[in-house]
Amino acid sequence: MAVSYKKLFHLMIDRGMTNADLMEQAGFSANIITRLKRDNYLSLNTIEKICKTLDCGVDDILEFTDEEK
Repeated sequence: MAVSYKKLFHLMIDRGMTNADLMEQAGFSANIITRLKRDNYLSLNTIEKICKTLDCGVDDILEFTDEEK
C-alpha cells in the first residue's frame, strides 16, 4: 500500500495556509514538506503534529492507496 497526502494539501488550500505556515506552526523542517510532496511515509509523531496544528483527524490529511509509486 502507498500513502497519499493530497487531502492535506487540499485542506491547506481551503484554509489559506502555505507550506511555510505549516512548517512554522507544526514545528518541523522543510524536509517534512518534501516528504509530503513525494508521498513518502512520515512518523506518527509528525502526523500528530500536523493534525494538532490543523485541528483535524488523520483521515482528513492522508489516505492509503493500493498502488505503490
